[in-house]
Amino acid sequence: MSTPENFMLPCLNKQILGFDCLGCGLQRSVALLFQGNILAAFKMYPAVFPLLALFLFIGLHMFFKFKHGIKIINLLAIITIGFIIGSFIIKLIIT
Repeated sequence: MSTPENFMLPCLNKQILGFDCLGCGLQRSVALLFQGNILAAFKMYPAVFPLLALFLFIGLHMFFKFKHGIKIINLLAIITIGFIIGSFIIKLIIT
């Protein structure tokens, strides 16, 4: 039986340079979410939830055109970028 890990793309940054990139762990985190393992998904890639919220709101805004939609999208983007950079720095310090 095949697992989701068999179909994941390798991180070229990690293969060539030897260290994780800002997106390392995202694929496995999404796979864990699909399996229903929310805590493990967060531990794998903490930015997965702000990223999903951002994409979900962008999708909703395309159809419903919220009054302050662009401001909300910008705020969610800043939060998401903060999570990505923050978790990357923490991962570099810990490992």
